[in-house]
Amino acid sequence: MFNSRHPRLSKRGRIWGLCILLLYTNPLSCLANFSQAKELIYKIKEGLPRGTFIGAIGVDLNLDFSVDPPFIFSLAQKKVSEQYVNLNNTTGELYTSATEIDRETLCADNLEGQGCVLSLDVFVLPQQYFQLVKVKILIEDVNDNRPKFPTDEIAMSVPENAPINARYAVEQSAVDPDLGPHGVQTYWLVNDFGMFTLDVEENEGGELTPFLIVTEALDRETQAEYITDIIAEDGGTPPLLGAATLKIVITDVNDNCPQFKESQINVTLHGNTTKGVHLARLHAFDPDLGANAQISYAYSERVPRDTRSLFHLDKITGVIKLAGKIDTGTATFYKLTVLATGPGCIPAVATVIVHIIKVVTGPPTLIPRYIAPEKDGVVTIKESEPAFSPIAFFTVKNIDKNQRVDCYLEGPGPFRLSPYQLFKNEYLLETTEPLDFERTQEYDLILVANSTRGIVIKTFLKVQVLDENDNAPVFQQSLVEISVEENNPPNTFLTQLQASDQDSESRGEVLYLLGGDAPGIFVVDRVTGILTVATSLDREEKETYRFIVRAVDQGTPRRESIATVVVTVQDRNDNSPRFINKDFTFFVPENFPGYGEIGVLSVTDADAGENGWVALSILNGSDIFMIDTGRGALRAKTSLDREQQGTYQLWIEAVDGGEPALSSVTMVTVLLLDVNDNPPIVLFPQSNQSYMLVLPNTVPGTSITEVYAVDKDTGMNAVIAYSIIKRKGGEPGSFAIDPETGNITLKRELSNRGLYSLLVKGRRGAGAHLRYHRVRGRVHPGQDAGY
Repeated sequence: MFNSRHPRLSKRGRIWGLCILLLYTNPLSCLANFSQAKELIYKIKEGLPRGTFIGAIGVDLNLDFSVDPPFIFSLAQKKVSEQYVNLNNTTGELYTSATEIDRETLCADNLEGQGCVLSLDVFVLPQQYFQLVKVKILIEDVNDNRPKFPTDEIAMSVPENAPINARYAVEQSAVDPDLGPHGVQTYWLVNDFGMFTLDVEENEGGELTPFLIVTEALDRETQAEYITDIIAEDGGTPPLLGAATLKIVITDVNDNCPQFKESQINVTLHGNTTKGVHLARLHAFDPDLGANAQISYAYSERVPRDTRSLFHLDKITGVIKLAGKIDTGTATFYKLTVLATGPGCIPAVATVIVHIIKVVTGPPTLIPRYIAPEKDGVVTIKESEPAFSPIAFFTVKNIDKNQRVDCYLEGPGPFRLSPYQLFKNEYLLETTEPLDFERTQEYDLILVANSTRGIVIKTFLKVQVLDENDNAPVFQQSLVEISVEENNPPNTFLTQLQASDQDSESRGEVLYLLGGDAPGIFVVDRVTGILTVATSLDREEKETYRFIVRAVDQGTPRRESIATVVVTVQDRNDNSPRFINKDFTFFVPENFPGYGEIGVLSVTDADAGENGWVALSILNGSDIFMIDTGRGALRAKTSLDREQQGTYQLWIEAVDGGEPALSSVTMVTVLLLDVNDNPPIVLFPQSNQSYMLVLPNTVPGTSITEVYAVDKDTGMNAVIAYSIIKRKGGEPGSFAIDPETGNITLKRELSNRGLYSLLVKGRRGAGAHLRYHRVRGRVHPGQDAGY
């Protein structure tokens, strides 16, 4: 079955494959019937790397590879199969592919007892050899997963009266996707505190459940909970561990009863003590929790009913108050037996002995009745209260009929103590003006009662002023002026706004806000007041920002104040001078006077101050031209002649006053316009006394000669018109001249012989320069002569 060409197959693998073929192949030769389906089974471990050899289908089928055409092996379901295996189409060898096979993913729905099989259908081709081979690859489990608890913390409750060896199941047991010995095998505790141990039970399905076993007596009042780690360990080599926090909460049971801290309390009471006075408070303690620790207080049946009525006992708090008037003539002390009872407990007992002191007439006393809020002798009054707000009434008690008591106030502050209307021995304490928390927060007053017997009684009273939100925050500066250079980095710090509020607590806490007119580029920290600008500023876009900032307190109602912020963006030399035109062209008539203004070059610089100052200079041609730096006026130092040079091209540089300086360059073209400042020049005839010979038989219309003149000017100034302005000798009208070409022709036959004199005028332009030239002609009398 297995070819010797594949030594990678283990001995165990050879025996396995051989057994499979004996079970699943026909006893006849494999080549006897190619159409018969066959089945091959291979076994590999999960997680093998790419290219691991699985088996050779052709070899295991005993195929003859010498046949022609050769065998072709093909996977029926390539998309699914090639995810895990690669098949050599010519040899039929199977290898693992790039995707590692994970048994737990591939066979996630299999039950624990079921194996994990990857089934493949392989076609053996071509058609004449066709057969279907069913290949099953058994995927063996390896220990590649560690146990995992379903939650990171497991909480369980154990009652404090749990007996030793009591068992409690840890329901959130660990799960390990691996099979058999590679699954969870045992559990143990990192710390058992000497109080617990773990046992593991296996159910019929083979699942392991850890049980927490109590090994020592528990006491919730000694320790209420135990926290440790529970470890799940699998059977791999080496074993893999999973952990979770195990929180063991010891629940309370009613195993304690109330106990008084003091079993006997002695109280001394004056016979004239006012009803409602607090006498004592009994305190019993039960270390249990919740309902198990609830305590109720009650008098013992031994306490007479009238005594119970005289001394009220609060069954919840254990407070005893005087509920009636004491008769000092009938009793000198009272014995109160109090029971503290808890659920299912024998009551605890405490005794309160009340000693009664008979009162005789003594010094006068001031009995306060407070109008303003009072606690522990401290009166509080809001600073917003108006003047003459009442604070308390004081009644003078314990006065003999023949005794008179005067009361008055000592100590600073806007207060007064005065008799109240017509009532005797009644005094009213009130304010004399509004109070101000920010000026004085508390006053110590002394109320003095001075009797005619010379007895002075002083009562001390503290008055605390309650702050109210009566102050708005105040900015240190109502106008905050800030300068910042343009091109600043984003989130640049500008300043820290500072406002203070004299009020206390949240009423004095200040938050900073931007006003509605503030541009969105400015940001203020609400708490610190740090003002920043979120973006880079450009002075040329906007030089000044003016907006409002608000300081708001946290009182009720809120108060606020505003300040004005002015941000001035300082210039940086970030703009080059700019000419209004890319280039300039000026047309100037020639002979323009020297230092005359040819044209003005307008240049701007968006920067300010020295950064915006611009100086102009000529980079070439400065020996002929000059430029006025202030106005940018271009001038020529001398008069210019178009006939010498008609066009000038100048490069003008503009440099600003920044550091470093920025510049720009423009080209200026100066075009000289022609002026009719040159007379025509006669080039032919070369002499002003020219002679031409005309034969007598010359036919009219014959060109005799021509006058040719040129002019250095251009355009109309260079156009020359010819005319004969004077004739002498001969017959009038014998000759004519073409006004444009200067060609002189014979107009008619000459009958006279002799000298003809013509004065030709060359006229340039309209009313411009004139040039005269004399032309003479002689007619020879001989008929056939050459003249």
